[in-house]
Amino acid sequence: MASDRARMLEAAKSERLWPRPPLWAMGLGASAAAFLLAYPFLFKTPFSHHLMILILLYALMAQSWNVVAGLSGQISLGHAIFFGIGAYASTVLFIKYGVTPWIGLLVGMAISALAAVAIGVPTLRLRGHYFAIATLLIGSSVQIIVQRWDWVGAASGLYVPINRTAPWFYLQFHTSKVPYYYLALGAAALGYLVVWHLRRSRFGFRLQALRDEPDAAASLGIAVARHKVMAFMISAAMMSVAGTFYAQYVLVLDPERLLSADISIIVLLMTVLGGSGTLWVPPS
Repeated sequence: MASDRARMLEAAKSERLWPRPPLWAMGLGASAAAFLLAYPFLFKTPFSHHLMILILLYALMAQSWNVVAGLSGQISLGHAIFFGIGAYASTVLFIKYGVTPWIGLLVGMAISALAAVAIGVPTLRLRGHYFAIATLLIGSSVQIIVQRWDWVGAASGLYVPINRTAPWFYLQFHTSKVPYYYLALGAAALGYLVVWHLRRSRFGFRLQALRDEPDAAASLGIAVARHKVMAFMISAAMMSVAGTFYAQYVLVLDPERLLSADISIIVLLMTVLGGSGTLWVPPS
């Protein structure tokens, strides 16, 4: 009897937690990846490149929101804060100190993560629509502050100075949108990879437990507040990457647009309509 139980336990341990996808799904995924890689050469007009760049950018933003809402169950209406932080951090460092946007991207991610802690510690204890209302009000407050902050351009915004000497150093490509496309594709792919890894990690399982049954998860010893803040930090950092890329793409920063609640609501709608908590959210 003991040997049978040991054999059953070993068999259970050897089972795959996530079943291997069927061959047709793997083939479809490989075909989609090949299509995305070849897209700029199949559709050569600047508009087709611009359209796909925005689609990939919103895919990254949707995955960012998916981390905090789809996995941990907190509905945020203030994610435009982190989008704006990423845009302003890289641009201000470039304009005032000549720092490459690559460094600005990392600084923006760090500031966004710290902002997520400052916002999340007092508000993530709220549940349901209370947290959503709190983040909406905080987002509106940040927009008003930036619109009156002269150091970052106030309501007039900022214009990224054009530099044609080192395109990859300054993230400015003036002859083609193809480099922007592959940068957006790489950022979106990394966003999907992060969510894919989170959903299969212990941390991701704890977040999903908090989402479904927070009281039961807390009774099992899961630190509710700490896990929610960590998910909020990851989500904020991903959103900041999208903001940095957008700023270097359009070269114009306007607080009325970058910090608008419309961005948060659009990203929310994309994720919810595509399946919150799943990997393949819109615009996939």
